[in-house]
Amino acid sequence: MSTTLTPPLSVPNGAAERDAHGAPDRALPLGERLVRAGIISRDELESAINDQASKQMRLGEVLTQLGLVEEEELLPFLGQQLEIPAVRLREGLLDPNVVKLLPRQTATALHALAMFRVRDTLTVGMAEPQNLRHIDEIERVTGFRVRPVMVLRSAVERLLTRCYEENYTVDAVTADLGSDAVEVQSDSIDVSLQKIESLVDGSPIVNLVNYIIVHAVRQGSSDVHIEPGHKFTSIRYRVDGQLREVLRPRRELHPAIISRLKVMGKMDIAEHRMPQDGRMHVLVEGREIDLRISSLPTVLGEKVVLRVLDRRSITFNLDALGVPEDVLDDVKRTLARPHGLMLVTGPTGSGKTTTLYSSIELIKSVARNIVTVEDPVEYQLDLINQVQVSATKSMSFAGVLRSILRQDPDVIMVGEIRDVETAEIAIQAALTGHLVLSTLHTNDSASAITRLMDMGIAPFKIAASLAGVIAQRLVRTLCPQCRATYYPSSEILDLIRYDGDRRRQFHRGEGCQQCYDTGFQGRTGIYEFLKVTPELRQLIGETNDLAVIQQCHRDQGGTTLVQEGIRRAEEGRTSLDEVIRIALFD
Repeated sequence: MSTTLTPPLSVPNGAAERDAHGAPDRALPLGERLVRAGIISRDELESAINDQASKQMRLGEVLTQLGLVEEEELLPFLGQQLEIPAVRLREGLLDPNVVKLLPRQTATALHALAMFRVRDTLTVGMAEPQNLRHIDEIERVTGFRVRPVMVLRSAVERLLTRCYEENYTVDAVTADLGSDAVEVQSDSIDVSLQKIESLVDGSPIVNLVNYIIVHAVRQGSSDVHIEPGHKFTSIRYRVDGQLREVLRPRRELHPAIISRLKVMGKMDIAEHRMPQDGRMHVLVEGREIDLRISSLPTVLGEKVVLRVLDRRSITFNLDALGVPEDVLDDVKRTLARPHGLMLVTGPTGSGKTTTLYSSIELIKSVARNIVTVEDPVEYQLDLINQVQVSATKSMSFAGVLRSILRQDPDVIMVGEIRDVETAEIAIQAALTGHLVLSTLHTNDSASAITRLMDMGIAPFKIAASLAGVIAQRLVRTLCPQCRATYYPSSEILDLIRYDGDRRRQFHRGEGCQQCYDTGFQGRTGIYEFLKVTPELRQLIGETNDLAVIQQCHRDQGGTTLVQEGIRRAEEGRTSLDEVIRIALFD
């Protein structure tokens, strides 16, 4: 890869090269030169200087952070002041074979990135290119003569993690992707859209969108967030439940990116003021991927979120989900019942749908009529009749449920109980000889009972129909490469009411290249199961006090999510801090 750096740009707005006394303009402080060039006002300079004192950052970094100066405007002044070439650091200027000549630890410590090499000269982007000690250190560890160029510290920090990935490759968008890297299946784009698609066909936008999708699949992302900003578009991936920024395309590319995704998802590209939903089925490196697209108008433009559904990475098997043996036995006994209501509770993204699908896979057979009503149908299962709800009343959850009851079902799965009408019909179905599975948004298993009461369901109906409640969360598992032991503080142990050996060691992740310095890699579930015993049924008819129901659950030997999380931490699979972040809500 050969890349040519352009020389520093001339100072914009015709800034004079000398001041009124004939002294070279670069001898003036940076802020003064920016004021004289009309880039910022004197009030803005004073405000930035005040911020600089508190943030302990260089003035140029503060100015860009506050949005007072664009990076492209600032760099020529910095280059002129230091008499060193100044460039806007971006992936297209980096040779992936050269980047790793400079060890990551050194690059992080010196805020520097190796960009490219010509014979024995290594061009290095440095936040402090005038620091001779840093240059000597880089020459020592690389064995090459260093040619420093000026880059912003924030640019180095933004690219550093990405550049040291094992599969890192680049070009202006991405060198390893062509316009056919993502194959859109034939049912996703109509012929009538070919004219619209041709507007961006073969352009960098196609490669950029392909890169976003392919890289999301490679990273194991569950969601991709494409968000407009004042100066750039932010593209973030949700990996292991946490969002992290991976790209910042220029702001002017945002409408083209959104239009390309809308075309792929069979959405109206002319509509910008109303939310829209779309979907597409694509092949990425031989893997079948379903993408659900949601657009939302914001004051800065449309935000799009892609839900990535990778069929190969999902296994609908209760035994493989990591459910504890005692909880798994209770769940299987509940699923073996001929009728009743089993609920799975937890927040969005806690794996409820996977648990429901795994339960269905366990009990499905040619001898059973199993019907689901979902919004949306995320995965298609064999031997299951799956119904997609829509905005019309007849195709709402409640409307479809009424029709399902006339279809002689044995098992009904309701994607989510959202309102009292759906809850009433689901409970009625459970009371009339059907096994009903559904989800509910509550903090723990006992809260499902009080939530149904709050919706207006009669307590005696809840007591008669409810068969069991699963509550679950997904906690991140520790990275095996950087897992280390430590002794938690007494404050942490008191917070989780730990009653085990307080002298024991626990584990946490230190952060490494393998886990992107997070200390975690992958996720596992923690579960609690509320058994509906005769004692609990009687209690449901007598009280709606959540604390009393929770106490009954514990008296029956039930564990809480925090206790299950602590068990995983004792096994060394996760950290206590992660358990507190996910499961400690009381």
